[in-house]
Amino acid sequence: MPLTEYNFNVENSVDRIFYGRINIKKASSFLYFAEQGIVKNLIHNLKYKNQEQIGAFLGDWYGQQIKENNHLPPIDYIIPVPLHKKKLKKRGYNQNTLFAKKLAHHLKSEYLEDILVKTANTRTQTKKTRLGRWYDNRSLYEVNNGETLRNKTILLVDDVITTGATIEICAQALKNIKGTEIYVVSMAVVAKIL
Repeated sequence: MPLTEYNFNVENSVDRIFYGRINIKKASSFLYFAEQGIVKNLIHNLKYKNQEQIGAFLGDWYGQQIKENNHLPPIDYIIPVPLHKKKLKKRGYNQNTLFAKKLAHHLKSEYLEDILVKTANTRTQTKKTRLGRWYDNRSLYEVNNGETLRNKTILLVDDVITTGATIEICAQALKNIKGTEIYVVSMAVVAKIL
């Protein structure tokens, strides 16, 4: 497995994706994603082949590593990047859910699923540029009951970071709440952007 070995300790390539774009505390990814290989197959099976347990497996593995390395401060809430309700109904699950729940278990944090909401159903963004993703996503995410997150530390969770546009837009919605500190984690990061 192509592990990144990033554990929220020192600056890494995932952090640099967000420099000058959004004020997050730290970012990390568990695996490198390449156009060919095991990670692409794992993520594809997780998202499109009804193999939700892959998310649990990866979350359990990475959650243990993060806990053992102890570089992440106490996290109040773990929030997955949401799917639109139509896509969620069609797929039957959010591919980020079990990964995020396992991280919450290991970090002794509260998992919050319905506080960040995707407001429009968009096509897959895997072939779009960073600017195209950002433009399409500008107002796609809203926060419900934002007072819950006031002055809290949040870990925002996604499956794959490609350009960082989705995370940037989600983090921006969360940063509108006073006092939030945001950390970012993903199952994988696309190797070609590093």
